[in-house]
Amino acid sequence: MPHDPALVAEVQAWLKKARKDLDTAQYELRADPPFADDAVFHAQQAVEKTLKGFLSWHQVPFRRTHNLVELGGACCRIDPSLEDLLRRAAPLTEYAWRFRHPGDPEEATLEEAKDALSVAREVYEAALSRLPEEIRP
Repeated sequence: MPHDPALVAEVQAWLKKARKDLDTAQYELRADPPFADDAVFHAQQAVEKTLKGFLSWHQVPFRRTHNLVELGGACCRIDPSLEDLLRRAAPLTEYAWRFRHPGDPEEATLEEAKDALSVAREVYEAALSRLPEEIRP
C-alpha cells in the first residue's frame, strides 16, 4: 500500500533540511580558519530536523523546540534502540543558542565541532535506516 504523499513530502522536507545542515557544518569546518561555532549550530540543527522528520513519519506531534532531550525522548518511545545514540546527541541542544551572540564568553573548539558533527551524522543515518527507502531523500 503506498504511503500518504503529503506525509512522505513532509518527512522528506525535514530530512533534506537536516542533510543541508550536515553539509553546511562540514563546509564550515573546511574553512581556514574553521567556523567551529557555526558548525556546532548546524550539527544541532541537523539532529533537531532529523528527529522532527522521524516523529512526523510516525505521526507523533511535537512542539516548536530546539530541545533534543525532549525530541529524543519522543523518538525513543517509538524505537528504544535509539536511546544510547540520542543520549550522546542530547548535549548538542545547547548549540542552538550557545556561541550565537556577541559577548558570549567562549567559542567552540575544532574538536568540539568535529565531535558534534560526527554525532549528528550518526543520528541522521540511524533515522534513515529506520524509515522506508522511499522516504529517504
